[in-house]
Amino acid sequence: MPVLLAGTLAAGAAAAITAGPGAAAAVPARAAQAPVCASAAHPALAARLGRRITAALEGRTGTESVAVYGRERGLRCGVRAGRHYDSASVVKATILAALLRETAGEHRPLTKAEDALATKMITRSDNRAASALWRSVGRARLARFLERAGMAHTALDPAGHWGLTRITAADQITLLRRLTEHNALLTDDARAYELGLMHRVIASQRWGTTAGTPAGITWHVKNGWLPRHGKEWRVHSIGAFTGPGEDYLIAVLTQGTPTMAYGVETIERVARAVHGGLAPGTRAPVLGGLPDGAPETSDGSVPPHA
Repeated sequence: MPVLLAGTLAAGAAAAITAGPGAAAAVPARAAQAPVCASAAHPALAARLGRRITAALEGRTGTESVAVYGRERGLRCGVRAGRHYDSASVVKATILAALLRETAGEHRPLTKAEDALATKMITRSDNRAASALWRSVGRARLARFLERAGMAHTALDPAGHWGLTRITAADQITLLRRLTEHNALLTDDARAYELGLMHRVIASQRWGTTAGTPAGITWHVKNGWLPRHGKEWRVHSIGAFTGPGEDYLIAVLTQGTPTMAYGVETIERVARAVHGGLAPGTRAPVLGGLPDGAPETSDGSVPPHA
């Protein structure tokens, strides 16, 4: 079947970006300067989405990686989708998925304590809760989850700082696919539980990939924001979006932005481009935007001097 590529990347790079959950998905940062968008059934849409993402990133400071997956249309799009970033709090979605996998393997529900910690970790991005669950799951079981999930290019920090887990946009899409598709790794109940928490994040953390979400589309989001050594912010957002005739995933990772707000703006430019490209002419968009007066402070996912 014909596949349209928007951009100048080699076919091998495009194949890496468009790999499914069980496949490796690595694209060297230097090779992925332009969007690569592909859809056998909707080549014109893929080309248009590539142009919209290009326009959204035009002139932005820093480095960005983008991965988009549209399940209904067989659409995949990426910019530097295999580049590595410090995860910041985005990794909390992975921590919870690994916990849910382990409890299912033990044929038991979450304990009340685990449920309370998971709720705080996802809906409020609580770091103490994340640290407690990180220790509870343990490095070996986290590594096993990454392997089973097909997240081959996600690497745990050797020093044990969960916020310094090295992630890629492609692997974040793989995680979101595990959360939104029936699969053998996570039960349907586990997937519904985590997605439910990602839909209940507090108002001040509903920015990022939610920006421009059309009315009638259900969003699920997890964000992270972290400056290293007092400069060069890492600002990330991953989201899943479902509704009548719509089912797509977005991951945007950024690094080297001068402020948190600048990183948020970059992500939201991409998000609005994607939402508008996949659901043009729909009702008024909702969500997005850093709350007025929000302090530009780290999400606390990494100790100050780590």
